[in-house]
Amino acid sequence: MSLDFDAACADALRSNRVGNVLEQDISKVQATTLVDAAGVQEIDLITAGPPCQPFSKSANWRYGSPLGLHDPRSDTLRGLLRLVGEVLPRVVLIENVPGFGALGARGGIETIQGGVDKLNRRHGTKYRLTSALLDAADFGVPQHRRRLIMVLDRDGRTFSMPAATHGEAPLKRFTTAWDAIGDLENSRHDGSLEVRGRWADLLPSIPEGENYLWHTDRGGGVPLFGWRTRYWSFLLKLAKDRPSWTLPASPSQNTGPYHWKNRLLSIRELARLQSFPDTWKFSGDRSQQVRQIGNAVPPLLAEVLGLEIRRQLLGERVRMRTPKLLLEQGASSPPSERRRPVAKKYEALIGVHEPHPGHGRGPGARMRRDQRTPSSR
Repeated sequence: MSLDFDAACADALRSNRVGNVLEQDISKVQATTLVDAAGVQEIDLITAGPPCQPFSKSANWRYGSPLGLHDPRSDTLRGLLRLVGEVLPRVVLIENVPGFGALGARGGIETIQGGVDKLNRRHGTKYRLTSALLDAADFGVPQHRRRLIMVLDRDGRTFSMPAATHGEAPLKRFTTAWDAIGDLENSRHDGSLEVRGRWADLLPSIPEGENYLWHTDRGGGVPLFGWRTRYWSFLLKLAKDRPSWTLPASPSQNTGPYHWKNRLLSIRELARLQSFPDTWKFSGDRSQQVRQIGNAVPPLLAEVLGLEIRRQLLGERVRMRTPKLLLEQGASSPPSERRRPVAKKYEALIGVHEPHPGHGRGPGARMRRDQRTPSSR
């Protein structure tokens, strides 16, 4: 069974017939409701992905530092701990961004460990937390996506994270963007995938696998921007011969990754890069579907973790050696697309641009300090 308070997400889950779907805020869900909906006497596994925005890198850019537990969206974490304490599942699997493990008292992992300690004292359980940073690309997902994986075992066992299967020799090579979406390259698309806005015509002058930094005094293009004065995914473009960069859930108009053909990625292409099977359905308009994909744990990584949990902690015999969602790797990718010259309308920007002065010293940080400083008048 599944739980989600977002109507479009819940509708997508129902469309894919994943079982009972509760469209409800976790803080309002009762343990009896959860057990009854699951139709079991004991719950073996709870998986959870609390909102990552309070702990993400984008919060660093926007607010100067992640808000952590001061962000109202982190209340779902407290709701999860309450539910775990009432249900006492055998195993809990939690996923979040790497920043979830930082921030000290404002961090998510500190909250989980504190909640587990209280839980063990109250119920006499032996919940043990095992955590590690995993990159989805190391397991065959055609996307570099580093996430903090946390596993709680009720019997106090340490979970051994799965070993990487893809990367440098002797492992299999990484699954590339071309492996995932090369066969969709020439699919017909309407104008909705056209890049618009001030910087749209600059995208063709950036090589595959590069971003706006190409057009700085440290890149190979022309100096249009200062070094690191923009967010890293600004005008970021896929490379055929590499995994994708991390797919965002709420991209801005100038946020990549973009297709190497200088357009937006289609929903099907985004889903492939996240390792969703082609049969999976998404609900709502484009922005809602992009959010569903970008917020998801790559299904292939979830499958790999699920198989290991079944083997190690739930005592099941699992004979399957190759995950069902693993993509086939094709032949070598074709050559990179030819770059075009910088459009004339951008030539007025060519010149000397100061680099970003460093963390906490940029214009955004100065503006935030000014807003916090009382006026002397």
